[in-house]
Amino acid sequence: MSLDRLAPIGLAELVERASLLERVDRKYVVPRALLPDLLAAAPTGTRVLELDGRRTHGYRSVYLDTPDLASYRVAGQRRRRRWKVRSRAYLDSGGSWLEVKTRSAREVTTKVRMPHPDLEAAALDDAGASFVDASLAGARVDGVRARDLRPVLATSYDRATLLLPGTRPTRVTVDTELGWTWLAAHDGPTSRDLDRPALAIVETKGGSTPSSMDRLLWARGHRPVSISKYGVGVAALHDVPRLKWHRVLARDLGVSAAPYPHEGILL
Repeated sequence: MSLDRLAPIGLAELVERASLLERVDRKYVVPRALLPDLLAAAPTGTRVLELDGRRTHGYRSVYLDTPDLASYRVAGQRRRRRWKVRSRAYLDSGGSWLEVKTRSAREVTTKVRMPHPDLEAAALDDAGASFVDASLAGARVDGVRARDLRPVLATSYDRATLLLPGTRPTRVTVDTELGWTWLAAHDGPTSRDLDRPALAIVETKGGSTPSSMDRLLWARGHRPVSISKYGVGVAALHDVPRLKWHRVLARDLGVSAAPYPHEGILL
């Protein structure tokens, strides 16, 4: 991905300068083949997260939802109080966290987290359940309790994280080797998978003002899209209404209108 020319930044400095647990996100789906040109045009002073000599890092997320997929539905119907509960495993370092993401009526994303094992390997422990309940209540999400949640979907990808220069901190993540697996065993076969190795998801995370990376993407004909790894994964692999993700699935991810038709398909 042409990351070698960028100066490195360590995790502690990145968090100090741009933790951005409250932020405005903009997401773009781009062909992976275009990443070298995009990264070559990044502004002077852009730095890339480097850990133990690695500049890309493997991630695995396991999402929890209610039996009626309340998290999926409130996001897809653009409700005011949206939420996600997931574990995120850092495959290179071995760490794993429990995360609760919420989005307010002002479209501001807030993320809180605590150490916790991968949610497919281990159920929510008492501390994790209390953390989820307190986080959702604090975000004024009503009617959802940790005891109602179950593993639904796993996503995996490789991520590079950039810090753009400037007085207003902006992080950019570049996700490749995108893959999804359906986990809700009693809903049907457990082997339903979707893979998109030829695509990348670029996400800018900063303030309300567009960043230099946003402007680079716009100049190359890319516009922000309404995409959630969880949302498109559920819509592609389960027989549910596709809600606001129907267009990005067909146009950007190449998924047909039939429910979960492409087991293991590669683009």
